[in-house]
Amino acid sequence: MMAINIQDSTLLPLQEKIVHKNTTARAIELVILSLLVSLLVFRVLSFKDQDHHLPWLLALLCESWFTFNWILVMSTKWNQCSTKAYPERLLNRISESEFPAVDVFVTTADAILEPSIITMNTVLSLLAVDYPANKLALYLSDDGCSPLTYYSLVETTKFAKVWVPFCKKYNVKVRAPFRYFTPETTPLEDDSLEFQQEWKKMKNEYGDLYKKIELAAQRPIPCDRNSDFADFCDVHRSDHPTIIKIISENKEGNPSDLPHVIYVSREKSSKHQHHYKAGAMNVLTRVSGIMTNAPLMLNLDCDMYMNNPQVFLHAMCMVFGFKNEEECGFVQFPQAFYNGLKDDPFGNQLANLYYLALGICGIQGTFYGGTNCFHKRKVIYGSSPYDTIKSDIENEDLRKIFGKSIKLQESAAQILSRSNVKIESQKRPSSFVEEAIRVASCKYEYGTAWGTQIGWMYGSATEDILTGLTIHGKGWKSVMCTPEPPPFLGCAPSSYPSANVQQRRWATGLLEILFTNKNPLLLTIKGNLWFRQALAYIWLSTWAIRSIPELCYAILPSYCIITGSHFLPKINEPMFVILGCLFVIYNLYVLWEFRRLNLSFRMWWNLQRMGRVTSMTAYLFACLSVIFKILGLSNVVFEVTQKEESNDDDDSGRFTYDTSPMIVPGVAILLVSLTALVSGMSRLGEVGFGEMFCSVLVTLCFSEYLKGLFGKGKYRIPSSTIWKAGGVALFFVQLCRRLP
Repeated sequence: MMAINIQDSTLLPLQEKIVHKNTTARAIELVILSLLVSLLVFRVLSFKDQDHHLPWLLALLCESWFTFNWILVMSTKWNQCSTKAYPERLLNRISESEFPAVDVFVTTADAILEPSIITMNTVLSLLAVDYPANKLALYLSDDGCSPLTYYSLVETTKFAKVWVPFCKKYNVKVRAPFRYFTPETTPLEDDSLEFQQEWKKMKNEYGDLYKKIELAAQRPIPCDRNSDFADFCDVHRSDHPTIIKIISENKEGNPSDLPHVIYVSREKSSKHQHHYKAGAMNVLTRVSGIMTNAPLMLNLDCDMYMNNPQVFLHAMCMVFGFKNEEECGFVQFPQAFYNGLKDDPFGNQLANLYYLALGICGIQGTFYGGTNCFHKRKVIYGSSPYDTIKSDIENEDLRKIFGKSIKLQESAAQILSRSNVKIESQKRPSSFVEEAIRVASCKYEYGTAWGTQIGWMYGSATEDILTGLTIHGKGWKSVMCTPEPPPFLGCAPSSYPSANVQQRRWATGLLEILFTNKNPLLLTIKGNLWFRQALAYIWLSTWAIRSIPELCYAILPSYCIITGSHFLPKINEPMFVILGCLFVIYNLYVLWEFRRLNLSFRMWWNLQRMGRVTSMTAYLFACLSVIFKILGLSNVVFEVTQKEESNDDDDSGRFTYDTSPMIVPGVAILLVSLTALVSGMSRLGEVGFGEMFCSVLVTLCFSEYLKGLFGKGKYRIPSSTIWKAGGVALFFVQLCRRLP
C-alpha cells in the first residue's frame, strides 16, 4: 500500500489517505468481464439455431443484467482506499477549547422492539466519551412517545453522574455497562483495592438501574397529572403533542460535568405525514438548532453504543485535517456488531460490503449509513462547497427555507455565514423549550424546504442513502474512518424473520430513490455528482430489481428439465468450457477476497447462499412494494427491526419461520427444483448436465428451507406457507408441461 500525505509537508498530517494496490483483483475482474461478454456474444450468435427460443432469450436477458451489474461493481471497486486518523497529533496541535461543539442524536421508535436498556447503554457510552462535556448535548428522540423511555432516561442520567467519572478516572475502554460488566472484565488481583471496590459499587448500581428499567417495562408507568409524567397522560404513540424535557443541563459549562441531556418526542397526528426516521431527524435538527446549535451533529441508532472512547477525536482529525473543506462533508464510521452470529448465517452483517466501501471511498466518498455519522450542520442546511461566505442573508429567504421561527432563522444564519460563536455565549437549553416545541410541531414544515432541500430527505424508506446522495450531489465528498477498536458496535438481527424484514426495508427504500428527483443520473447531469459515484449509487439502488433476473435464472434449470429443453451449452460444446471457467473463476475470486478480509470459508458460503435466497424473497417483495406504490395501489410501510440484548441461546443461528408471505417464493422455488431433479433423474440421458447441476445448486442454496419443511415448532415452515408455495409450484410445473 502507498500512503499519500495530504497535509502541509512541514507538519505531520492529522489524517492520511491510504491507497490500496489492487492490480491482481483488477486483472481477475477484467477476465470475468470478458467471459461474461463472450457468453452474451455466444447467446446472440446462436439464438437462431435453438429449438426452444424462450429459455435462450430469458437466459440472454438475465445474463445481460448480470454483466451490467458486474460493470457497476467493477467501477465501484476499482480505486480502493482508506483513511487513517492520528488523534494523538490532534491533542498536541489543537487545544480542547478550539474543538467544535457536537449535538448527538440518538433515535428510538419502539420501546418493545428496541428495549430501553439497550438504548440507555448507548446513552451512557456517549455521555462518557473523551470530549469536553461543555461541548456536547445529547438529544434522545422517542418516536414512540413512551413514558418507559422517558423514565429510563431520567434514571440513566442519575447513574451517569457516577458512571462517567468512574470511566474517565480508570480510563475504561468499553463504556456501555452491559458490555463492560462481563466475566472477562472482572478485576484482577493486581488491580488496586480502590479500583476493585469502585468496580463492585458500579456493577451493583448498574444492576439496580437494570432492575428498575426491567420492572418498569413489565407494568404500566402511572401517569399522574401532578407528576413528572403528566405530559404522557391520555396520549397515543401516533397522536400526541410535542414533549421536550431537559433531563440534565450543564449550567456552568463545566468540561468535566455531564453534557446536556434532552428528551424529545415530536408531535404526532393522523392528519399529518411523519416521514418516519427522516422526520424525526429533521425535528432533532430544528430543536437542537434552537437550543444548542452545534456546528457538528452525530447521529446514532439506539442500539449502536460507543465502543471506542476516542471516536470524537478521530472525527476531529477529519474536520481539522483537510485543507479543502469540500473533502469532508460528513464523516462515516463503519457499522459493526457485538452480537453478530458466527459465520453470519442470515447474511445481514454487511461483511461482504466492506471491500466495496473501500472502493467508494476512492471516488467521491462513502455512502451515509444512517448511523455512526458526523455531519456538518451547514451541509445538512443545504450548503454547497462552492457557496461564497454570506455575511448577511435575507430574512425572507430564511423564512421560506427554514420556517417561521425567528430563533431558528437566526441560528441557521449563524451557521451558514460561518460565524464562530463560542459555546460560552450560548444560553441554556432550558430557556428555549417553548420555541423548540413550536418547531417540533406537525405543521411547522409546511411551506418550507425541510425534507426536500435541507435536512434529511423525504421520499425513501432509506432516508440515509437519499440524504447522502443529495450531499454528494451538491459536490461534497465524504470520509470513511475505520479506527481500532471499532468505534461503534450495534445489534444485528438475531433471527431469520427479523433479518428478512430488515433486508426488505433496505431494498424497498433504495429502489424508491430511482423514482425521486434525486436519481443519481439526474444529479450527475444537473448537479455535481461524479459519474462513477452515480454508478455506485445505481448499483446500490437496484438491489430490489436484481430479484427478477435472479428468480428467472433460478427457475430456468427446472423449466428446461421439465420441458426437455436447455438454456446452457451442451457438455461437448466449446462454450461449455468458457461457462465452466466463468463459474469457477468468479467463485474462487470471491472466496479469495473473503480470505483477504480474514473471513471464513463458511461465511463465504453463507453469504453466497443467502445472496440468492434474499434476492428471491425479501428483494422480490421490495420490488413489488415499489411497483404497487408507483401504481397507487399501496404505500410503503416502515418496519422497525427488533433488537435483542444478546444471543446466548444455544440455537442462535438456526432458521426460524413465521407466517410472512416473503418466504413463499423461496419454498415454491425449492419445490420446483426438487420436482425437476426427480424428473431429471428418471431420464438422465435426455436432460443437460448443466441444467441438472444448476438445479442442485439452487436446492443447496435453499437447503435451510428444505430443513424447514421437516422441522418442528418454530423451526418448521408453517403449513399455510407450504400449501401456498405448493400451489404456486404445481401451477408452474403444469404450465411448463402445457407449453410447446
